[in-house]
Amino acid sequence: MALRSPQNTTNDIHRPGSDKLSHEKVDEKQSPISPADSPAHWKSCLVCQSVTKFRTVKDFCHHLRESHGVREGGSFVCRYGVNGVCTSLPLEGVSDKDYEDHILKNHAGVSRGPTSSSSSRSGTRSPSPTSSNNEPAVVTEKWTIYHATQNLSAVLNDPRKSRRETDFFTKTWGESFNRTDVQPCSHLPDITKKDFDKYLKNTSMRFRTRLKHSALLSSQQKPELPVALKSGQKSVTGKIDHVPSMFMQSMFTLENQETFNTVLPWSQFEAQNSETINRPHQSSKLLQEKLSHYLDIVEVQIARQISQRADAFFNAMTSHDELQEDMKKTLAAIKHLRDRLHRIDEVLVKGSLQILTISRVRSNYTKLYQKLRLMATVHQTQPTIQLLLSTSEFVGALDLISTTQDVLSQELAGLQCFRHLSSQLLEMEKLIDKMLVADFQKYATSDLSRPVESYNGVVDEDHLSSIVFGLLRQHSPNFLDVYWEECSTAVKTIVKQTVIDIVSKTDDLDSSQTATSLAEQMRMLNFQQWKSLLDTLFTNIVKLLNQLKVSLDVVGRVGEQAAGGKAVTSKTVESATSDQHGIDTVSPQLFQCDPELAGSDDILITVAEYNRVINAIKELLCYACDFAHDRCTKLLIARSKDDFFEKLTPSQFVAISQTIEGFVTATEIVCGRKSTTLRGALQTQANKFITKFHEERKTKISLILDDERWKHVDVPSEFQGLVDSIAQEGITATSRCQSNDIRDGVMDRKPNEYLVVSGEKYAVVGTVLLLLKIIVEYCQCIDDIPTVAPDILNRLVEVLKMFNSRTCQLVLGAGAIQLVGLKTITTKNLALASRCLQLVVHYIPIIQNHFSQRLSTKQSNMLKYLDSVIKDYKDHVDEITSKLINILENSFREIISKWEAKPPVPSVAMKNCCKVITRFHEAINEQLPHNQVLYLFTKVNDSLKDILKKRLLELGVCNDGGPQHAFVSQDISHYTTSLHALSRLQDFSCDLTDIWIR
Repeated sequence: MALRSPQNTTNDIHRPGSDKLSHEKVDEKQSPISPADSPAHWKSCLVCQSVTKFRTVKDFCHHLRESHGVREGGSFVCRYGVNGVCTSLPLEGVSDKDYEDHILKNHAGVSRGPTSSSSSRSGTRSPSPTSSNNEPAVVTEKWTIYHATQNLSAVLNDPRKSRRETDFFTKTWGESFNRTDVQPCSHLPDITKKDFDKYLKNTSMRFRTRLKHSALLSSQQKPELPVALKSGQKSVTGKIDHVPSMFMQSMFTLENQETFNTVLPWSQFEAQNSETINRPHQSSKLLQEKLSHYLDIVEVQIARQISQRADAFFNAMTSHDELQEDMKKTLAAIKHLRDRLHRIDEVLVKGSLQILTISRVRSNYTKLYQKLRLMATVHQTQPTIQLLLSTSEFVGALDLISTTQDVLSQELAGLQCFRHLSSQLLEMEKLIDKMLVADFQKYATSDLSRPVESYNGVVDEDHLSSIVFGLLRQHSPNFLDVYWEECSTAVKTIVKQTVIDIVSKTDDLDSSQTATSLAEQMRMLNFQQWKSLLDTLFTNIVKLLNQLKVSLDVVGRVGEQAAGGKAVTSKTVESATSDQHGIDTVSPQLFQCDPELAGSDDILITVAEYNRVINAIKELLCYACDFAHDRCTKLLIARSKDDFFEKLTPSQFVAISQTIEGFVTATEIVCGRKSTTLRGALQTQANKFITKFHEERKTKISLILDDERWKHVDVPSEFQGLVDSIAQEGITATSRCQSNDIRDGVMDRKPNEYLVVSGEKYAVVGTVLLLLKIIVEYCQCIDDIPTVAPDILNRLVEVLKMFNSRTCQLVLGAGAIQLVGLKTITTKNLALASRCLQLVVHYIPIIQNHFSQRLSTKQSNMLKYLDSVIKDYKDHVDEITSKLINILENSFREIISKWEAKPPVPSVAMKNCCKVITRFHEAINEQLPHNQVLYLFTKVNDSLKDILKKRLLELGVCNDGGPQHAFVSQDISHYTTSLHALSRLQDFSCDLTDIWIR
């Protein structure tokens, strides 16, 4: 048997007749460099391969610490091993004590015991001081401060204290600590002796038996040993602890060389051959006795254990017999029960089971019959689909295919007879998809390619609804793309056919010009023919768009029904036109889901798909309108190549603009979105028209100004009526008033001498009357073409500035002398120019108010240009006034320079001054209003005062009552009398008394 032993064991065997101890060492298996490599592993270093032999383990340990150990901080790392790595020590290192224990245990193969008693229990004895140097020596354990420990009980029970300290805890943890009695736990019951009565009652019999057996064993003598020792040997009374633990190991076998050498240490016998020849015989005998002693100890222990458990063994055997008897009774009972179950099965169970079996067979036959009927129905699927397609029931055919596919995949799955039917149904579904697309394309082509006169609603609405239902059932979101191409083709056809019809009906084309293409023939049309062409073309296109809208409304209603919304009653559209351009202004209806249809099979598409269909319809309508605008724009561009629009009169251009604007408005009603293409083309032509319109008016005014002689002219009744209409109804009503004046014969009245504006008379020249008419034309143009309002305002400002600058050049700059041959620029010319400028200034605020009502908020800041024009005109008027005053001052200065205070009285100089003032009054009195005349004479009087004062200072004349003073007073009196004699100056104050020097 195997005996267990510790890792490092030294077996001490007492030899008879000898006081000497024999130490044998048993090594365990280690790593490549371990105590198992050789019995004397600590005697040499296996890494250094040195021939040096270590005398003691202490020398070997010292060598490993110095040569194969590394100290890192406070830790030690062992490097004793292959490649400098020790496989049994952590790489992070250990303490000094652990490192020393590691060397002794893993490399020296010596166990370190703290006491001799523990060493003897483990089978290892420390060597005596008298032992040989070749024998291993145990290294004593190094004492550290960690060995000085004590427990809490020893501290509290200090025997040196006479009494225990009652304030131990309060002294340490404070006065808040109070000793309290521990209360019993409320969760544990109160245990009494009665709680153990049941247990004692159950175990009392076994306890008495145990006591009886213990007393019997103690009274019995020890049994004789099975093996008697030879004479002279002691009786075997050893304990099992005396047997080395090596024999208790589970892996104990003598086949192992190390184990064999440990059990039979022949090396020890060979070492002693030199001492005596008979020693080996004695050693073998001693070894045999030792092993026999171990065997006896084991046998004695086995016998003792058997004797102690004999009663339990016999009790077990008795229980085994009883168990066999019980097993026999149980088998008999089971056999009886099985016989009864067989009889019950025959009487009660088999009949009921047969009934259930028959019922199940019947149910299976019923299911089979249903399956056969279902197979017969599925077999008729293809003829039924063909019949539905012949009547355009696309949705029914698709539903039948879908239902059949579900039946084949669920209820008829795995049937060989229908293994090809699923693929055939898929092919038929693809064929139906193609048929739907083809029929929808055919319907769209026939719907839009009809003559315009036949556009009177939806043709065959049921057929269209069936097609759309099928397309929606197949979730084809792009089926409306067919209408995109058809709309483009239809619009192109209508434009071309309308142009051909108008050109073919026109007989008065210019035959001198050879037209090789339809576009060239179209450009030969006059205004009325072109206007008729646009009216016809726009009407036809609007009818086409309305027909498209009616058809798409049907698609929208079908989509609403397919999505589960409330069905909209289909109404046949008797007339596709509801206004002059044929616009169907039916308001769109909102989608409302019908709660009765929610979750039913009648819902073919989701709300999201319905929204996509509605968006596609809106985009299609917008595309159709935009494409129609593009084709009309190309038509306008083709007609404008010979400057056709620029040559039109304002009324003609306004008529075309109104026609185009009406068409654009009609298309916007159809698509519900503003379009800028055709408006942009019209804007371009309008800009060109305004440019030419402006250049013509600007050139006309410039030419008339160059021929203007700046003389007062009579005002024709036409212009007086124009001014009156502006004052009464504004500029917008001038054209209507002019037509009324012509009808009433106002144009035949005699002209007036002055232009009366708000009760004030204006003496004018012919150019300013023409300017006033041109201003009215500009204001009427902004009403007719509102899109060019900013451009018209800029052009009008340019015309006003040009009139002002040219007037300044011709009058103040004396340019009229060279252009029209005037001898000089007279005072009358200056006064007349000033009055004309004042007339224009009067009308600029009216113009500003007119434009402010027609410009947008962002464009209203352009009105500041008119304020700048007003300022320029007023500055010009002030310059003319200054010029008039300067003319008189120069005349006074020249005359007074020759004046002297001597007879005759009045003097010649004063008479000449009065003549100059009289001529000046005659020139301006009929041209300027009374307030301006008074202002001018006030300035003239002040200038004469200054000149007389300087002359009297030069002559040394003062108001001393002398003769010279009398002469001067008579001249002043003559001047005052002459000035008061002038018209409208009787009350003018011309006091010259302050000319005297005091």
